Amino acid sequence: MSGTWNPNQYEKFKNERSQPFFDLLDFIKPDTFKEAIDLGCGTGELTRIMHDRFKPQQTTGMDSSGEMLAKTKSFSSADLNFLQGDIDVWEKPDAYDLIVSNAALQWSPGHRDLFQRLHRSLRPGGQLAVQMPMNHDYPTHVLSQAMSHEEHWKKALGGHTYDKPKTMLTVEEYANLIYKLGFQEQRVELKVYGHILPTREGVIEWVRGSMLTYFEKHMSKTDYADFLQEYQSRLFQILPDDKPFFYPFKRVFIWARKAT
Repeated sequence: MSGTWNPNQYEKFKNERSQPFFDLLDFIKPDTFKEAIDLGCGTGELTRIMHDRFKPQQTTGMDSSGEMLAKTKSFSSADLNFLQGDIDVWEKPDAYDLIVSNAALQWSPGHRDLFQRLHRSLRPGGQLAVQMPMNHDYPTHVLSQAMSHEEHWKKALGGHTYDKPKTMLTVEEYANLIYKLGFQEQRVELKVYGHILPTREGVIEWVRGSMLTYFEKHMSKTDYADFLQEYQSRLFQILPDDKPFFYPFKRVFIWARKAT
């Protein structure tokens, strides 16, 4: 999983981004976990909470961002360690009793193959708990994808286009995939979080810490500043100028237990 992360920007909405993680933990059934891993652990703060709640003998937090991992030191311990790795290729067969991933897998391509690797990495009876933003049909994402295909911005992106939304399946497809992989139990749900922001400018600040990092990574500073200005102008032609602004944000929750 690749991306340019600005932890300070990302954590401007720390409480709003954290709540789905706590909701995800409620999906996990208490058990005796020997080995657990948090894929896309970020700063490690939430990984520490998960570790303290379920008490695995050993927990690993993995992230691709050096900037995020630099903040994990205060959460490390003898039974909780952090490492850098790429979810796009990660696999460790029969290694974990619990695999958790919060708001990370949406960046990875090939979700059918990805979930096969997650299934193989679980021990018999192990649990998988995943939460992913599923707001790619909201104007913020629709506009950014469209702009990335426009000649000027595609050139500024070095020939890249933002097509991440296409990597995700539908809720029904995830449920079917979980079944076809042979998981013994599953729970797949879509939830809408209503975020109340002072103005629509808050939406820009929100996506600057997540989706727009793709553009920041592939563009020069000058091009990204120009892109951001045009993006805001065009987005505000779509979003109402409400104060406060209601920002509906969809997320998919996936829990499954591997057959014993």
